[in-house]
Amino acid sequence: MYKIKKLIIMNKKYILISFIILLSTSVTAQINLPSFFSDNMVLQRNSEVNFWGWANRGADVTIIPSWTNIPVKVKSTGYARFDVKLKTPEAGGPFDITVVCGVYKKVLKNILIGEVWLCSGQSNMQWNSNNKLKEMLDELPNATNQKVRLLQVSNIASLNPQDNIYDSWKECNPETAIGFSAIGYFIAKELSQELNVPIGIINASWGGTAAEFWTPSHIIEKDEELLTNAKKQKPSPSKPHDAGSLWNAMINPLVGYNIAGVFWYQGESNIVSYSGYNKLFSAMIKSWRDAWKYEFPFYYVQIAPYDYKSKPEEQRGALLREQQIKTLQLPKTGMVVVTDLVTDIKNIHPTKKMEVAKRLARLAIVDTYGRKSNDYKSPVYKSHTVVGNNVIIEFDDIIGKLKVEGPLITDLLIADESQKFFPADYKISNNKLIVFNKSIKVPVAVRFGFTDVSTPNLFNSNGLPVSPFRTDKW
Repeated sequence: MYKIKKLIIMNKKYILISFIILLSTSVTAQINLPSFFSDNMVLQRNSEVNFWGWANRGADVTIIPSWTNIPVKVKSTGYARFDVKLKTPEAGGPFDITVVCGVYKKVLKNILIGEVWLCSGQSNMQWNSNNKLKEMLDELPNATNQKVRLLQVSNIASLNPQDNIYDSWKECNPETAIGFSAIGYFIAKELSQELNVPIGIINASWGGTAAEFWTPSHIIEKDEELLTNAKKQKPSPSKPHDAGSLWNAMINPLVGYNIAGVFWYQGESNIVSYSGYNKLFSAMIKSWRDAWKYEFPFYYVQIAPYDYKSKPEEQRGALLREQQIKTLQLPKTGMVVVTDLVTDIKNIHPTKKMEVAKRLARLAIVDTYGRKSNDYKSPVYKSHTVVGNNVIIEFDDIIGKLKVEGPLITDLLIADESQKFFPADYKISNNKLIVFNKSIKVPVAVRFGFTDVSTPNLFNSNGLPVSPFRTDKW
């Protein structure tokens, strides 16, 4: 009897010691992944995608993607971080990724391989079903699409760069699409149908925010003009106001997660410093590309007509649109014009988001994915020549014919050296706009749709509006 009791005590000690050892090993070998390395995520196809996380310093970590079942082994650094590259195949799935560290194992399930795009900006990108947007409310019942995945980044700001967010990927369905960017959703739907591959859309947008907030603060602080303009952004209870604060918390954690490119809709909050917007916007785009270490495509929306109550001589919305055109000088950029999609110039949130998304998606489908299409971009002013009493306007990005929706072109003005503008007559010849006024013998300048609220009616052959412009710098 004594021997039996002794044996039981010894077995209990052995079990307790084994449990302590197991628990200790498990704790020291635990592994953590960014929240967006989750079930349902999409990884960029035909790539060497970055995959990273944190483990005990010096721990051995093994990653096994199910599309190869070939283990990828790495040792975490003295900073308790590990980084590997996983070679992805052509589009497909669902797949799993198994991560093993000691006795700890984590399995990410229902992963798709396809195309990943990041959407960002302010409220017109953020606008969704929660804002009673009819297009999105009508779409929700039909929003189930297992090949589309959504990552909604929470609205959190920080004065310091962050390593992680609080959000994970979701399959697209009527529940997960609630509150998600309407433009982002419709882009995903369009790309999925056109490319026939899985699509992952990341939405990191925040209403009322200026581009300075989305730009690393060191970019702003080292440039006197950018810093001066940044200080024009006033504190508000509904948004941050520090340069870099949204970059730190909503973009920086994503850096390294392979993306095909970016869609952007923002600018309204920068009319207070419109003259520096191209410099700021270009610096922001470059900083994002530098952080990711590759020159991904960046497609954006020119801000819509809206009554900013500007002084007649200072049309700040028009002047910011002009700055947005200048950003097209950066490689791999494209701009969507939406002057025809506004039904109420008193509403800063135009309700036709589906068409905006289709135009953005078309830029990617042609310029990024190589589909053939003519006149898929809005024409933009290229140059002008004065010949007699005519001003001959030439455009970039036009192959077919210019066309007018209505009896006459609206918001077309001409001026002589007096700098007084008068309604202009016109002719269209070989995709050139010939502008004149019989009472002006020596014309100097032409303006087209160059006010905050203009919704002019000149289009290309595919019905895309010509971007507003001016030939003067008055």
